Amino acid sequence: MTTPVVLSSQLAVNPLDAQSLLAAFGVLGVGVVMFAETGLLIGFFLPGDSLLFTAGLLCTGTGQHGVKLSLGPLLVAAAVGALAGAQCGYLIGRRAGGALLARSRSARLREGAERAEELLGRYGHAKAIVLARFVPVVRTVLNPLAGALGVPARVFTVWQTAGGLVWSLGLTLAGYALGSSIPNVDRYLLPLVALIVAISLVPLAVELYRGRERAEEKGARR
Repeated sequence: MTTPVVLSSQLAVNPLDAQSLLAAFGVLGVGVVMFAETGLLIGFFLPGDSLLFTAGLLCTGTGQHGVKLSLGPLLVAAAVGALAGAQCGYLIGRRAGGALLARSRSARLREGAERAEELLGRYGHAKAIVLARFVPVVRTVLNPLAGALGVPARVFTVWQTAGGLVWSLGLTLAGYALGSSIPNVDRYLLPLVALIVAISLVPLAVELYRGRERAEEKGARR
């Protein structure tokens, strides 16, 4: 009698809601979502930032649905999913070129591709690959775009690993640390997630500001 209940709860899961995903699939769901969001273009809409932060929070026993995750397996699932997904996206880009992005009808996905290409052109491969991890949609499209543009495999692998570990483990541990130090913090989950996402965008904002200053300095010298 329990199987239909479990199946119905999984079928009713909201893929845009972090707590719903975690309640239905637990740690395994984190790994799958990380892989899909960073490796498959169809995963660009998935809530990567909020999922990682909420999952870390739930490791402390805080949250709805009585969900409690184990921190160790969660960190492994998050890191493996994020790194394997990015590498998969890169390989898809090398083999399919820009055909997949060109065929997409999603305006949001195309905008993300333009921003990803701008990052690669402005900051170089290493910095762009790391920064892209912290920008929704851009972290999805930059990986196949890097493959399509011929970014060397070794360069891509090294820097996507560095950025992927900082992003996936950092957000997860941030949620865990906050849940451990503040009782009933889940009451403020939505504003906290928004804050974490905003903070994650700070490195990109700083680089954009510095890039604009450098461009203005070059223009003044001319």
